[in-house]
Amino acid sequence: MVAKINEVAAAAGVSIGTVSKFINKTKRFSPDVERRIAEAIEQLGYESNPLARSMATGQTGAVGVVIQDILNPYFTAMVKGVNRIAQRNDFVVLIVDADENRKGERPALTKLSRRVDGLILNTSMPDDDLRWTASLGKPVVAVGSAPRDGLLTLHSDPVRAGEMLGQHLLMEKYQRFAYISLPNARGDDERRAGAEQVLARAGLPLRTFSVPRATVADGERVCASVMLSAEPPDAVICYNDMIAAGFIKEAERLGISIPHDVAVCGFDNLELGKLTSPTLTSIDTETERAGEVAMTTLLDALAGKSPDPHTMLEARLVVRESTVRPRDARRR
Repeated sequence: MVAKINEVAAAAGVSIGTVSKFINKTKRFSPDVERRIAEAIEQLGYESNPLARSMATGQTGAVGVVIQDILNPYFTAMVKGVNRIAQRNDFVVLIVDADENRKGERPALTKLSRRVDGLILNTSMPDDDLRWTASLGKPVVAVGSAPRDGLLTLHSDPVRAGEMLGQHLLMEKYQRFAYISLPNARGDDERRAGAEQVLARAGLPLRTFSVPRATVADGERVCASVMLSAEPPDAVICYNDMIAAGFIKEAERLGISIPHDVAVCGFDNLELGKLTSPTLTSIDTETERAGEVAMTTLLDALAGKSPDPHTMLEARLVVRESTVRPRDARRR
């Protein structure tokens, strides 16, 4: 039989109201009283009614996370970081997959905001449109977004990330470059611009090819059009690791050797990059930590604190086999 709150009160020798305030964390009591209540809850196996708690406190004990694509390991890694901090603080996480549908993001956010205490977003919504989220009346943390007045944001510098890949490829003596773009995706223009700036200083152009989605399959499909073109590149920078992994897979099928014929690299440093053959050079954007920082920032906002409006995460180059040429090839 499920224990009731009056049984907990009787066992602890306090009133029902005292137990309720203790459970809902709306009032502190003496250490002895709190100890007795906690022991009674443990002994009786009492579980509070979340709906009743929500009505009493005005809080749901839940946070909403909206991501672009639940099949992309980048987003699931971020959610893992969010959930780790949420569990430590007795919150549950509700997830909405926007499925890269920009039109559906606002309706989904509006509905979700009614069921949670705060929101964490990592979507394709343009930074300028994020200001609309203030109308939801809940704290919002936007992951992957540049600083914006009135918003809580965090990201790693995408321009610097692109620069790091460009510099690395130049040091490896590559000369013909291509970028696989995901138009309208967050950070796409900046990643390309960073690489382009570095290459331009060396007098080298960067050709751009596009894919409709950031998937392994799209990386496979674009490979032939890039590598069988009139002037194929000897180095390819992909918008993310998923595209890069597909590109490597198809290149192998076409008899193209990586990195001997073409170097391939990406962004996000997913676990997938350790499993490709050759292993994938990538930019580590601290994805899981981004989720932890986002949830910590949201908790501070919910507690009435004033968290830093923007957190900059450090991007880091992770060099693996897919871009490292043999020494004799570098001397050519």
